[in-house]
Amino acid sequence: MAGMQRTATEGRGPVRYGPPAPQPGLPVLPELVSVLAAAAGRAAPEPPGGGEAVREAACRHWGRRGLATPPENVAAGPGAPALLLALLGAYGGDVMLPRPCPAWWTPQVRLLGRRAYHVPTPAECGGVPDPYALLETVRRVRAEGGDPRVLLLSVADDPTATVPPPEMLREACEAAESAGLFVVSDESWRDTVHRPHDTLVLSPAEMLPEQAAVLIDLAGAMLPAGWPAAVVRFPDTPRGTWLRARTLDVLTATGAMVAGPVAGAAAHALDEPDAVAGRAYAAAALHGVVAAAAHRRLLEAGALARPPQAGRHLYVDLTPLRAGLARHGVGDAMELEDWLGGRLGAPTPGGQRFADELGALRVRLSTGPLLGATPQERLAALTARDPLALPHVRDSLELLGSVLAGLA
Repeated sequence: MAGMQRTATEGRGPVRYGPPAPQPGLPVLPELVSVLAAAAGRAAPEPPGGGEAVREAACRHWGRRGLATPPENVAAGPGAPALLLALLGAYGGDVMLPRPCPAWWTPQVRLLGRRAYHVPTPAECGGVPDPYALLETVRRVRAEGGDPRVLLLSVADDPTATVPPPEMLREACEAAESAGLFVVSDESWRDTVHRPHDTLVLSPAEMLPEQAAVLIDLAGAMLPAGWPAAVVRFPDTPRGTWLRARTLDVLTATGAMVAGPVAGAAAHALDEPDAVAGRAYAAAALHGVVAAAAHRRLLEAGALARPPQAGRHLYVDLTPLRAGLARHGVGDAMELEDWLGGRLGAPTPGGQRFADELGALRVRLSTGPLLGATPQERLAALTARDPLALPHVRDSLELLGSVLAGLA
């Protein structure tokens, strides 16, 4: 899920390396280490698109979420960027994206020589474009000679840490269908929802079964980022079969195969045995508790942020503190990234990396650094009855509050 980001949001230009997705900061689950170690002697990579074991495990994973899937409609690759690049290369056309969006999405489009068009998100959430703005943007782009064919969206969003309400997701999907766009739904963060019993997460594949693909990067909730693996689900249609075949052609041409030992760990994780499911649930709950506490401190300091619902981060708007930031020479998101990151001692990528406006004082804050400075401290936070009572967690939150309080 690490990626790159260019500074402009439309047109063509150089690619800029950007921030990786927020990591959990927790030690690797011992059970997964054992699975990987047991397969370490396997020298051969998976075939292009993944072997039978990982594809069947992905089918069972989706089946538990209400998406019946045959193995022949699945492909695996070494991480979501490689899979998305192959899929977009196979499908063709320009791409519509929400603004803001994950830092690695836009460069995938640029590297293919395609145009990326960003559409504002609704006030309530990120991850999906405003449906009316989407239709108007598609109409304008086509009138100007563009060729939009794909809509990229996410049902649990990086960077905004929000989950689109079902009705909003449905409206976005209906707009995409009306505009003749194929939908690619990045659901890598779906299993990092902080309160799964209170937050309904739906997939565009449930609403547009013939016109939507689903992408999951296992680094979202299941595997460490250093073990790259991702899966994509294609529609069960002749066009879906054609798209999968062309995607496999690109994966073959680029040598984008999953490493054999990693494929074994990926299949194991996708089957969600108790240890894997329990770690994912506990980690999501921990990051949710810490994110909620950080959110309270942000609001107390006068900043703006949507309540975090998923992931390991918050997306913060410090525009109300512009005057205080100006005293420190901070006037845009790039300067804010450097200034705030230096004071917090942790990466705070600015909104310009997520296709947001450079002049908007927005940053993504990760909750991982708030859990402690060492794996031992972070593991202690995972097992604590009240992680906010731990001195190292409390100190991290107090530092965040004091830095922002000084801007009032």
